[in-house]
Amino acid sequence: MKLLILDAGHCLSLALARVARRRSDTELMIEAGCEVTPGQLEALAPDALVIPPLARPISAEPAAVTAHARSVETCMEACVTSGVPLVWCVSDQLYEDGFDSPIDEHVIPRPRDESLRRLIATGDRIRAECPHHLIVRVGPMFALEGGHAWLDDLIDTLVAGGELRGETDVIFCPTSVDAVAMALVGMLQQQRCGAEAWGSYHLAGTEPVSAYTFVSTVRTQLATRLEGRGDHRQLGTLKALSHHHGQPLRRVLNCRRVLEVFGVHQKPWRLEMGLMLDAWCQANEVVPSSPASEVTP
Repeated sequence: MKLLILDAGHCLSLALARVARRRSDTELMIEAGCEVTPGQLEALAPDALVIPPLARPISAEPAAVTAHARSVETCMEACVTSGVPLVWCVSDQLYEDGFDSPIDEHVIPRPRDESLRRLIATGDRIRAECPHHLIVRVGPMFALEGGHAWLDDLIDTLVAGGELRGETDVIFCPTSVDAVAMALVGMLQQQRCGAEAWGSYHLAGTEPVSAYTFVSTVRTQLATRLEGRGDHRQLGTLKALSHHHGQPLRRVLNCRRVLEVFGVHQKPWRLEMGLMLDAWCQANEVVPSSPASEVTP
């Protein structure tokens, strides 16, 4: 299977590259830009085109959201012309107001924000014009490297002694970018083998938590690992935020369909985060300096 993914520096692009290197049945081609033409698709002949998500669209500049939507639509048109399946990953923030219960795949987001509605219009076009598509809605993704990696920013802030802020009343399911990459490859392998299970799917980590609990867990786990290695550096502080006046906003994705159709299980985010923190500590280990040798006259 040959996949083409856009936005070379995105954390999902890097994660897919890692997955492809470990498999003999998957070849990955990465384009630096965020758009392709029918000519490019015909020349490269991928089995699918993968578009990484725009992270945190709620806080992104409206111009950036519009540009992303236009790029996705340009890619969709190229896919339809060339007969190449399209995979578009989308942030769970499109469910702007959340839901009291886990959100099923058939529930189309209906945000009030004009920029977010522009992304919904793009999804509507894909469903109407591109029969061979996967729209994969993901929870907040975290990784150690690449654009929109999130976890690396949290660690850098803590190590620099800065302050981390997190809402106590925004509930979501953090999602390891490595888990998303492995799931996408597995889903597309099955599609290539004739599954014909196109449509929208939810993909997120297990255990819904608040944004504050997530960043607090990152700090606690990082401190524990550093202490165990004899590294006693002082980490930054935490600040709890509250924006929803006692009524938590829940963006919890129901990932039942991706399990039933493709056998993809959600990954525990605490385990995935722990593995990444282990890798970071190993790569950034502080080697104690040895005392200066005494010089014998």
